[in-house]
Amino acid sequence: MKVIQVFDPMAEGKLPFGEGASINRPLLFSGVNYQFWKIRMKIFIESLDRAIWDAIVNGPYIPKTVIDGTAVNKPWSEWSAEESRRAQFDCIAKNIVTSALNIDEVFIVLQCSSAKEMWDVLEVTHEGTSDVKRARKHALI
Repeated sequence: MKVIQVFDPMAEGKLPFGEGASINRPLLFSGVNYQFWKIRMKIFIESLDRAIWDAIVNGPYIPKTVIDGTAVNKPWSEWSAEESRRAQFDCIAKNIVTSALNIDEVFIVLQCSSAKEMWDVLEVTHEGTSDVKRARKHALI
């Protein structure tokens, strides 16, 4: 009897993403094909709530209070329900981003304190700085 081996690319780790498309889970990034993952993550996050994407683009919302004409961070215990809700978007974004990374990529962003910082670190790691991007465009032209 002849045994037929079925090729399983996931068993050998050949596919760039370990997970399929889902509306409930973010696409797992394994360090390959960052541009594709980045676009899919933006769409996924915006589909959950645009305020979560805003936390990634603009940084976390930190409630402020004015003391002697100077804006200072408001103590957490003094936040209103609305301020707490808005500040929570950064926590949600950090959870989504880290849930979408394999262990090697998580170690890259482990020390980041905000979702924006995580996103920026991944972008620089996999795309380079704006100078590098510009040099790549000129090389293609």
